[in-house]
Amino acid sequence: MLQVPSLSTDRASVERLVREILRDRWVGSVPSFREPGKQDGPNPLVVNVSARHVHVTPQDLETLFGPGAQLTVLKSLYQDGEFASEQTVNLIGPRNRMIPNVRILGPTRDYTQIELSYTDGIFLGIDLPLRISGHHEGTPGGVLVGPHGAVNLSAGIIRAQRHVHMSPVDAAHHGVSDGDTMKLRIDGPCGVSFDNTVVRVHPKVKLEVHIDTDEGNACHLSSATHMELIRA
Repeated sequence: MLQVPSLSTDRASVERLVREILRDRWVGSVPSFREPGKQDGPNPLVVNVSARHVHVTPQDLETLFGPGAQLTVLKSLYQDGEFASEQTVNLIGPRNRMIPNVRILGPTRDYTQIELSYTDGIFLGIDLPLRISGHHEGTPGGVLVGPHGAVNLSAGIIRAQRHVHMSPVDAAHHGVSDGDTMKLRIDGPCGVSFDNTVVRVHPKVKLEVHIDTDEGNACHLSSATHMELIRA
């Protein structure tokens, strides 16, 4: 049961309580859209909002959480084998501003990367570069703090370029190749069209578009009535 803080509770405790509530509600409540009963291609198109998150190497995971640390599954994501883990870290930017409880997504990778929205970047005082995942040259860094230790990154903080994961079958249907760009049109009360949606083709993925929280809020994804991918 949620305990309401007394008037004597200090501000830090109130802020911590609010962060915990928001953290708990974020898991499982990130907006997504899959139009029921309609399928224009071999597989249904799904659009998911990708909230701020971290990818880590096994080595950095052990630095943050201790020797032998492993990611534990909190919630499976749409792509097979990917998940939101129970582990979170604090991110400290160049102005010593902190975003707490940034969730780590699994499984571990061969690079550590933080994906934020532009709004997050403004708060931290970072001019976020727009990049495809894994492209870190010239990107800003920051400090990740876990319960066991900290990782000081010289690079790796990005705003992820919106993109669509496709199998070769879906790519052939849409007439596109890996690295091409498409337009994502979302209809509804706050309908918008997103240009420069990068195609990422892999034989083991399901058709899915990733947009960030700024973009999801702009189109109010939960109220969308129709969506489609249009070849640029």
